[in-house]
Parts: sequence; structure tokens; C-alpha cells
Amino acid sequence: MAPLPGAELVQRPLQLYRYLLRCCRQLPTKGIQEHYKHAVRQSFQVHSDEDNPERIQQIIKRAIEDADWIQQIIKRAIEDADWILNKYKKQN
Repeated sequence: MAPLPGAELVQRPLQLYRYLLRCCRQLPTKGIQEHYKHAVRQSFQVHSDEDNPERIQQIIKRAIEDADWIQQIIKRAIEDADWILNKYKKQN
């Protein structure tokens, strides 16, 4: 799964914040969405005083990579769960 459209345009912290919240909306359940929204908010609070442009770009790059990784992992988990359920249904 590729990053959401617009990832390449993220250059500033506020753009990243909005991008990550859009990523959260793509997650499958409300509980998972709320968990990651909370994590996004906490991370922004932790890094709110960052003023080094190079460090900000590192954080942006890593956050986009992490969001993509989370989406891939959850997608695979859902596919695996579906496969297991289908296999179980065929046996019964």
C-alpha cells in the first residue's frame, strides 16, 4: 500500500498533522482510528518546540514512512483474518 496521495507535498508540520489525520481515517475501526489520532496528537506536542529545519524534515519523512507501515501491517492483518475465517467456514 502506497502512502496516501499528497504525501510528497508535505513540507510543514501542520501539513503533516493533517496528512496523518487523513491516514487515521483510512484505518478499519473507530478504536484503531482513535488510538492513532491520539498518538499523532501526542507526537505533535512532544515535537512542538522543534525549530531545526533539518530535524523537522527528518521527523516528517519518518512519520510518513511510519504511517505507511502501519497501514500495510493492518491491511495484512485483515487479509490474514479473512483467510483464516474463510478456511474455517470451509471446514464447517
